[in-house]
Amino acid sequence: METRVALIAIIVENPDSVERLNALRHDYAPYIIGRMGVPYRERNLSIISVAIDAPQDVISALSGKIGKLPGINVKTAYSNVGGKA
Repeated sequence: METRVALIAIIVENPDSVERLNALRHDYAPYIIGRMGVPYRERNLSIISVAIDAPQDVISALSGKIGKLPGINVKTAYSNVGGKA
């Protein structure tokens, strides 16, 4: 199966959505390379980056589900590097 490497950038403005966000990250854990979270207390938000290696449809599904959560903004950047899983 062909996979791609991508970075999902997430800005959390609504802390009430964090539990559902964490559940989604858990559901997609086999594809996640790593993640980093930075709380920005002065602005009352969190900035999270998730590195992922997965098929295109899996990356799109995760990004789409995250984007539907209230108070969460998400963007995905894709690498040109593909490979076989």
